[in-house]
Amino acid sequence: MPLSGPQSAALLRAAGRELTGGLRAVSREVHVWRARAERIPDLSVRHDALAAIDLKRGHTDGAAMFWTLPSRREPGLLRTLVRYELLQDFLDSTTEHDGSVGPEHGGRLYRALGDALDLDQHPSDYWRHLAPDDGGYLATLVAACREGCRSLPGYGVVQPLLVREAEWASVLILNHQLDATVRDASLRAWAARHFPHERELSWFEVGAAVSGWITTHALLAVAAERDPTPADAEATYAAYFPWLAMTLTLLDSYADQAEDERRGNHNYLVHYATRERAVERLHESIRCAADSVRELPNGERHCVLLACMIALYLTKDSARSAAFRPTSAQLAGTAGSLPRLLMPALRLWRVRTGQRAAT
Repeated sequence: MPLSGPQSAALLRAAGRELTGGLRAVSREVHVWRARAERIPDLSVRHDALAAIDLKRGHTDGAAMFWTLPSRREPGLLRTLVRYELLQDFLDSTTEHDGSVGPEHGGRLYRALGDALDLDQHPSDYWRHLAPDDGGYLATLVAACREGCRSLPGYGVVQPLLVREAEWASVLILNHQLDATVRDASLRAWAARHFPHERELSWFEVGAAVSGWITTHALLAVAAERDPTPADAEATYAAYFPWLAMTLTLLDSYADQAEDERRGNHNYLVHYATRERAVERLHESIRCAADSVRELPNGERHCVLLACMIALYLTKDSARSAAFRPTSAQLAGTAGSLPRLLMPALRLWRVRTGQRAAT
């Protein structure tokens, strides 16, 4: 992703849209949901909800960047992107092995991801048979996501693809399984069941791609256009899945290696035979992701988003430590001059927002 003329113009366009309304709108939306989270009766669930908002703010701002893709400004898209990211992060926090629910009881909660996107489906009773009381936080967040989806003019075109994405949410719970033997066997079986004809990616790379969830944001951006076609939706899906989605999960695992080892969390890079092979595959994945999105209409806008996300992961404190700095520089070099240009700005954003070590 070189700093070409079209990509420079796309970067300036995205920055202008963010600076003249996007960042403030995201902060307002996050403030609303943080106030709701503070009123959750159950202390443990409240802790998880606030942690999802405060410690994963990079996810929220990254998702909101997809607001810059459509030709015109669509405030409903921005709100929907923020809400759905908050929903994902909340479920992730509650179903981690040290979360308020844990992976063994998270299946019913994860129905919320599908309910938030499937406007033909009646929402579930998520906390049935579960002790914690969230004061209606999860149901309200799902309802807000559905409201946002209804506001998007082309949502009917992308809904089938989004619903299919949400149906794969079970893999996210498997990632939180503490027993590595059980987890890996479950993930391998999951990949064989859902992707029986996959030959280019290994079973754990399939799991990494599905765990990325970035395809959802890209499809929501398609829905914000006035007259999208099924071909538009399919092309966007194919450009983001599997390579771009897998790239972001692998970068997340790359930046979190030390923390995941300390906490006993699943890290996708451990499945490669050697650390060198893991880094080599990450280079390949970055190149394939850039090639995929460049072919889309307005591909330069998608390249800017990919560059931002790569720079975001590589500016995390852990990725800048002495042990990782040479490899991080190599990954930035593979990504091109555009991500390298963005890294100082995103490093400054991390410092100013207190997100230096956050995901």
